Amino acid sequence: MPIRGVLFDVDDTLFDYSGSEEAGILARLRELGLAERFSGPAAAVALWRDVTQEQYARFLAGELTFAGQQRERVRQFLARLGEEGAERLPDEQAAAWFAGYAAHRDAARAAFPDAAPVLAALAPTHRLGIVSNSSLRHQRDKLRAVGLLGHFGDEVLVCSDEHGEAKPAPGIFRAGCERLGLEPHEVAYVGDRYDLDALGARDAGLHAFWLDRASAGAPVAPGIRVLHSLAALPAALGGH
Repeated sequence: MPIRGVLFDVDDTLFDYSGSEEAGILARLRELGLAERFSGPAAAVALWRDVTQEQYARFLAGELTFAGQQRERVRQFLARLGEEGAERLPDEQAAAWFAGYAAHRDAARAAFPDAAPVLAALAPTHRLGIVSNSSLRHQRDKLRAVGLLGHFGDEVLVCSDEHGEAKPAPGIFRAGCERLGLEPHEVAYVGDRYDLDALGARDAGLHAFWLDRASAGAPVAPGIRVLHSLAALPAALGGH
């Protein structure tokens, strides 16, 4: 049976999250006079990403709200910088610090150049949707800001915060298929994370495409196809 629908991850698949994140944290540190506390920009970005990964995992596990993980990222980041009392930073101050970072991050946000053309090419022949480990409002606003929201309807945006479970759980992928009105074997999933996206989608019964933009060349398990650009997706779907 042909593939009739495609579900996409958002961050670092359609949207250059890593680029905007790097720009945002470096600008915030320069603004606050904290950049010189690091050996270089790479060290600052690495620390921010380590803390983000830790606290976002707590959000996905249900330990923190979406806003709560933002505040906790600030506290833990400043604590690792040696800022006295950082772990006890009041919610209002932590939220304000994060908002300053987010303003710089959002000023730099952009879709990958291959995203809009591929979505436009697929729209006449495939049903399109989103499955993301995030909050619906956050991802909707992001897709709108980078000009991609028009390729999707609200009814086909499935996010873990509202759904109640996160990738790689099979249920969130199948919820995306249900929103498309299709069975999992009729749907492809495209994402940049091998563990969460490719393996998760395959195990949920979808056609799994791992978007390896860096061309890492890592071995993949059976049932997973590798793309190095979204531009290759229409041909890959047609060749199925």
